[in-house]
Amino acid sequence: MPAERRHFTGAQKMAILRLHLLEHVPISEVCQRNGLQPTAFYLWQKRLFEEGAALLERPAGRSSRGADARQTEALEAKLREKNEVLAELVTEYMAIKKEMGPL
Repeated sequence: MPAERRHFTGAQKMAILRLHLLEHVPISEVCQRNGLQPTAFYLWQKRLFEEGAALLERPAGRSSRGADARQTEALEAKLREKNEVLAELVTEYMAIKKEMGPL
């Protein structure tokens, strides 16, 4: 019967990676201490370096807020224009209805 798979939390993975990356403990020793295959260690390390950059990115700054503000303004202008057209159509409809009188 195969051994049950172990699942490490994100904090546990970071602690294991930290042993090698910051404390310079050899990978073989880190893996042996934690009952981990070296391939899993290298996979975690790869993900850390690939996805870690996203954590260090600057949050959306003013340029993004400015784009959002411009988009909001454009949408509001479009909505105002639609409301004006609708008001004009309702006014025309009411005028035609008055001209026709009761049915």
